[in-house]
Amino acid sequence: MADTYDVIIVGGGMVGATLAASLGQTPLKVAVIEGRRPQPFDPAQPLDLRVSAISIASRRILEGIGAWENIAAMRLCPFRRMKVWEMTDGTEFRSRDVQYPELGYIIENRLVQLGVWERLAALDNVERLCPVRPRRIDYGPEGCEIVLEDGRSLQGRLLVAADGARSQARQAAGIGVTAWDYEQSALVLTVETAYGQQDITWQRFTPEGPQAFLPLPGPHASLVWYQKPEEVRRLQALGDGELLDALYAAFPRELGDVVRILDRGSFPLRRQHAQRYVKPGVALVGDAAHTIHPLAGQGVNIGLLDAAALAQVLAAAHQAGRDIGALKVLQEYEAMRRRDNLTMMTTMDLFYRVFSNASLPLKLVRNLGLSLAQRLYPARLAVMRYAMGLDGNLPRLARGESLTT
Repeated sequence: MADTYDVIIVGGGMVGATLAASLGQTPLKVAVIEGRRPQPFDPAQPLDLRVSAISIASRRILEGIGAWENIAAMRLCPFRRMKVWEMTDGTEFRSRDVQYPELGYIIENRLVQLGVWERLAALDNVERLCPVRPRRIDYGPEGCEIVLEDGRSLQGRLLVAADGARSQARQAAGIGVTAWDYEQSALVLTVETAYGQQDITWQRFTPEGPQAFLPLPGPHASLVWYQKPEEVRRLQALGDGELLDALYAAFPRELGDVVRILDRGSFPLRRQHAQRYVKPGVALVGDAAHTIHPLAGQGVNIGLLDAAALAQVLAAAHQAGRDIGALKVLQEYEAMRRRDNLTMMTTMDLFYRVFSNASLPLKLVRNLGLSLAQRLYPARLAVMRYAMGLDGNLPRLARGESLTT
């Protein structure tokens, strides 16, 4: 006999778990399937390599589902300034300009997931199926059936694909993607610095690709070095001493002294967008729907906005007695998110192409633009508010409101 649910979420990472926790505020019966159980937190644990810049809107979502307190009790690093430049001083964004204590927070991905995962344990209408993966997903417009690796069988009215860029659930629903690889990879380093915890994140553009500094708790930082794939492979193969020498030779003086390299990794950069976010009985969220150039650190944030928007639509539909798997219902979610996500993706593509060009005239224009951005206070303010998730077409949870009216 199959266990029956209103919503089955395939993927219990940051976005899938947030959607499940959001639906914990509804009478809907929810299952979330996750292949890897988050490791419990210990303050002595080393910092994870994968971190994200969490916006104010994302914090509000996490607060709204009751998970932020769990995350803040572990570790995070608020940042209050963000500087962007190429040849000249560029522009600096400051939280006090928008009368907020922070612009955002740098948090390890695992801890965001763990904080939400712990919240799920307290929700009676949400069942966590972990660690287990789907063996087979049978999608149909009227519902789905999933057979798990442990032999259990599930049936659900709505299938949600939250299982990443190579989504098994998306493929089962027959939704294609448009994708291409950027001519860059990212080398990511966790380092110990010679100075205490910083409150600034910065990014310098070079013809080979950006160089980014993300502050972490204590005397630590995450460095992101975008380069041609072959150069990233060469750098990745260096010993720690040689890699430190390469950092000092290439990074700006703002880097300061690095005591040692604690961890390293690399990943290719790929842009991918699902050809549609919904079909009858299925919806895509997060990386299953879109992957974006990490230039502005918005990937996780737009995924959490997806989760909050879909939860809002489903809660309202259920409250009104509508079929949560009906195409007309799910298209309300797609209308809320697809255009905004495409705008963000296109903007990141434009930045990538404009700032990866070594043309001297274009370089002068870029620097003029960054300098003007520093002087044009209203424009700088508007950019800050949008990046923080304070303006725009935001779901209720991202505005700090309850899920339903």
